[in-house]
Amino acid sequence: MAAYLIADIQEITDTARYDEYRKHTPGAIAAYGGKFVVRGGKTKSLEGDWTQERFVVIEFPDMAAAERFYRSPEYQKILPLRLQASKGRALLVEGV
Repeated sequence: MAAYLIADIQEITDTARYDEYRKHTPGAIAAYGGKFVVRGGKTKSLEGDWTQERFVVIEFPDMAAAERFYRSPEYQKILPLRLQASKGRALLVEGV
């Protein structure tokens, strides 16, 4: 069953550092069978109090692949860039 990594980036505090992070993510994601479904773009809140600056959805073949990506040496090397450059949250969810 497919799994999705969803990142709700509520605020980017260091654009240069965040841009550096973004340059390195496509290769790391692809190495674990992932692909972007949503990567930024315009958003419009229909219900609730959404205040994100950026929203990302990445599809993986399954939950195990998504977790391997997240815990991989490649991603762990660049993750500090995102954590230092933004405020947000991320989760994994199984889907169809």
